[in-house]
Parts: sequence; C-alpha cells; structure tokens
Amino acid sequence: MKSINLGVKLLSLGWLTGPIFDKELRVSSRRRRNYILRFLYLLILTGFMILVWRYFARIFGYGSQASRVSQMAEAGKFIITYVVWFQFCATQFLAVIMLSNSISDEIYHLTLGLLMTTPINSFQIVMGKLFSKLLQLVLLLAISLPLLVIVRVFGGVPADFITSSLALTLTAVIFAGALSLFFSIHSRRSYEVIIKTLFVLGILYAVLPFFAACLLHKYISVNQFFWALSYINPFVILYNDTQQMLSAGAVPWLSSTSWPIHCGTMLAAAGMLLALSARVVRKVALLQACGQVGSVSSRKPRPRPKNTSASSGGIEVSSKPVKRVEGSAMIWKELQAPLLRGGRLSYFVGLLAGVIALLITYGVCAYHKSLDDVYTHAWYAALFVILGSVCTAVLAATCITLEKESRCWPILLGTTLNDWHILAGKILAVFKRCLPIWLFLAGHLIIFTFFGYIHPIALVHVAILTAWLIMFLSAAGLYFSSCFKRTATAVIASFSLAVILWAIIPMVLGLLGQFRPHNGLIAMFLKANPVIQVEVIMTSAGGSSAKLSLDHLVYRWPLYERNEVGSFTLVLLASLLAYALGALLFAWRAKVRFRRNVF
Repeated sequence: MKSINLGVKLLSLGWLTGPIFDKELRVSSRRRRNYILRFLYLLILTGFMILVWRYFARIFGYGSQASRVSQMAEAGKFIITYVVWFQFCATQFLAVIMLSNSISDEIYHLTLGLLMTTPINSFQIVMGKLFSKLLQLVLLLAISLPLLVIVRVFGGVPADFITSSLALTLTAVIFAGALSLFFSIHSRRSYEVIIKTLFVLGILYAVLPFFAACLLHKYISVNQFFWALSYINPFVILYNDTQQMLSAGAVPWLSSTSWPIHCGTMLAAAGMLLALSARVVRKVALLQACGQVGSVSSRKPRPRPKNTSASSGGIEVSSKPVKRVEGSAMIWKELQAPLLRGGRLSYFVGLLAGVIALLITYGVCAYHKSLDDVYTHAWYAALFVILGSVCTAVLAATCITLEKESRCWPILLGTTLNDWHILAGKILAVFKRCLPIWLFLAGHLIIFTFFGYIHPIALVHVAILTAWLIMFLSAAGLYFSSCFKRTATAVIASFSLAVILWAIIPMVLGLLGQFRPHNGLIAMFLKANPVIQVEVIMTSAGGSSAKLSLDHLVYRWPLYERNEVGSFTLVLLASLLAYALGALLFAWRAKVRFRRNVF
C-alpha cells in the first residue's frame, strides 16, 4: 500500500509543485472567464481555418478533381504554419508578462516568509508559481492540438512537425517564463521585469548570433554555424522544420538537426534558472520569516547615520535634504522611479553599452559595404520603432495598475490634483521615460542623413509616424491600466489591441479580399501599420534615392500602389489625425474610469 501511495504521489507531481499549483487548478476551474477565453481562442482558430479553406477553394476550384484534392495539402500547410508560429511567438510573450510579478508580489506583500513557515520548500514555491502561471497557456496549446490534427487530413503535413513544433513551443515558453520569474525576484515593478526579460531574450536569440556570425564567418561555413545555433535557438530550429515541411525535403545546412536535443538543452537552461531562483527565494523568505523586511536587492544595507535626534526618542534622522517638487507634481512623482533598478549610474551605463553595441553593428555593416543598402536602414528603423513601441505600451499599461496593486491609487485621487492633471502627467511621464529609446531612432536618421545615405524628408515623415504612435499607445495603455487591477492583464490587453489592429485585421481582410473585387479596405489598414510605414519611408528615401530631388521620390506600398512625396505626406498626416482622435477617445475614457472601482 505504501508503494502504491508513493507511486501515485510521484505521478501527481505534487512533490514538485506543492499545493500552489493544486490551488491554481481548483481556482481556475471555477473562473468563467477562463472557459470564455478558451472558447474564443478555439473559435478564432476555426474561423481562420474556414477563411483559408475558402481562399484555396476559390483559387483551385475550377480545376480537375485530382487537382483540387492535391491543393488541399497546400491549404493544410498554410493553416498549420500560421497557427504554429503564432502560438510559438505569442505564448512566449504572454509567459514573460504573466510571470513578471510572480515572486515580487509575495515579497512586496510580505507573504513569502509566511510560506516558508509551512511545509512548502523554496523549490516548490518556484515550481508552483511557474506552472500555475503557465497553466492557461498550456491549456490553449492543448485545445489547438485536435484542430491541427484534423487539418492534417488535408495531407502534406507530417505528424513529426506537429509533435516537434509543440515540444519546441513548450520548452521555449518554460525558458522564457523561468527567466521572467528570475528577474521578478530582483525587481518589484512588472514593467521592469518585462523589459529586462525581452531585452535578454533579444540578446540571446538575435544579437549574440549576429556578432558570432560576424566574428566566425571566416572560420566556419554558414551550414556549420546554423547547425550549431539550432541547438540553442528555438527560432532557428523551428524555421528549419517549417522549411522542411513546406518544401517536402530537408534543408541542407540543418538536415541532421535533432529537436529532442534542443528541447533538452532549453529545459536544462530553464532548470538552472529555477534552481538559482529557488536559492535566492529561500534567502529572501528566511529574512522575512526572521522579522526583516525582505528586499529583492542583494546590495548591502546602508550604514546608520551618525546623527540622531534626542527629541525623537533615538529615531534616526537622515542628513540628506528633502527633495523639492519641481514643475508638475505628477510628472515629478513619475520620474522619481527609475526605468530600471540600479540608479542613474546603471541607467547611463546601460545606455552607453547600447550605443557601443549599435556602433559595432554600424562598423560591421560598413565592413560589408551594406550601409548604402535601403533594406539595412529599413531594418534598423523598424527595430527602433518596435523597441520604442514596446517600451511605450508597457510603461503606459502599468502606470496605474502598479499604484492599484500598492494601494497608492486612492491616495493620489484624494489629493488636490484633478483628473485631467493626473492624465496629462501620466502621459507626459511615459513619453519622458521612453525618450532615450526613441532618441536611438532619431540619432540613426540624423547621422545617416548627414552622410547622405538617407533623404532629409525621411526625418519629417518618421517624426509624423513617431508622434501618432506615441500618442496612441500611451493613451490606449493608460485606458487599459485604468480598466484592470492587475498589471499583467493591462499589458496583455494593450498588446492585444496592437496585434489585432496591425496584424490580425489585415490578414483577415486579405483572405476576405479574395472573394471581393475591391481591396481598398486592406490597403487602408496596411497604410496604417507603423512597421509598414517606416519600411516604405526607408526603402523609398534611402540608398540611391537619397540624392534625388523631392519631385523624383516615389513611395511604393505593399499592394503595388505608388505615391509621390506630397500624397505620401498626406497619407501620414491622415494617419496622424485618425490615431490622434483614437488617442483622445482612449484618454477621455481613461479619465472617466479613474474614480470607478478604485479599491
């Protein structure tokens, strides 16, 4: 009987996750919103499959029966490729957001020490937090699996691709979640954890491979480099598997790649992060259990000041002068918290490191003589726009929820500041804190305009694009921050709005456009996409076009539409007007919701 009970205990994984994961299972099964979310997700996937089916049925519906049957395999490949890559990218991003406050909440609310007084150990706390947060993501992947298996009936998609893509997605999600959980121990603010985690993932998956390729291209071949990279980079190996599936053959430079080895490597890296997190959590929890206020920082405590006040009963009195409020009280308050923990010195060191890394990439591009290529500057500009947009959206979506979580929001509403003052202060503070990120974009344009690689009109066009993008993302993020009580929910809603507007709607309209003769609506949404706008600006005003006069500049849109500089500027101004109106609407609705559901 004891051996049976031991076997049941091992199979239940309760020894690994503890009661935290069991509690999450019980709570999630009683939440109606979880069932609604799963139903909507499955409904969206089914609708997407129907649209693709109709698209291919219309194109190949006039051939022979054998031809129509053979083309269904292409439809199956198209559906599965889009679903797999969407889940692969979206679930990693959601894991970073959902685990951004997993440990910091326990530390800040002084409940971590209480957990250590129970039979739960630190490793069970870490594993329970990880899997309880990833539970909903795993369920979304699970409910999409039957749909992917059904699509395999069309043919053309091997079962190994479904298995490998699911395994790659799960291991990448676990690693991203473990990294976010590790940073949440050292940072109280959710936006700081999100930015740090995305920054580290970007370095691991993009920056380091780029520098490694530049340094090793003389010593190893391209095939050998990507073969080695595939064992530690999930994007490379999933791209290889996708190409093998689409081309019905192996890609030469990755033909011997084994995805189980890659999954084992990612799980080992995640395991090391979790073990390190459990060790740090135990130290902080023991400090709280002993009566000391746990700090996520590992810095030494400040020495006591020498002077104390006798009238205050021996209470320590700081000799530092009190900071005076300068300018707007709202903006001053927001700017007191640094963007990243570590003070101004660490902040400037990080900026300096970013500038040095950017200059190195410029040197590499100059060595390969690609600075006069229009696509080089298009990639740089798109990267800076995406980074600035992510920082703006994250900071805007967390500026109110953080105060709600710390119970400071009612105090702020009880001051003499009116709602419009609070609203304007929040938006301006978001802009000022994100300004260094946007200055990278401005610096890139100014430098290469000075050297003649980019036309000066691009400065005006990118300024218009940046203006409406900052206004819209700030106002939308502030609105979602006023609607929700949890930071993770507000950030997810803010990014969902961007994905729906600039990715899902154009894709759906593109599929529907095959059944209608006019595609003006599709063109309108494509022209409203910031990444497409900056790509059109840089490819049309860079390279050899930088030396042309304004009358000879031609701007080419994705749907083969062309604009002269005047009409293109009008398109950008129309986007500015439309998004400014949307920003005003979001800002007004955020102001209306300030005093609703305060607690």
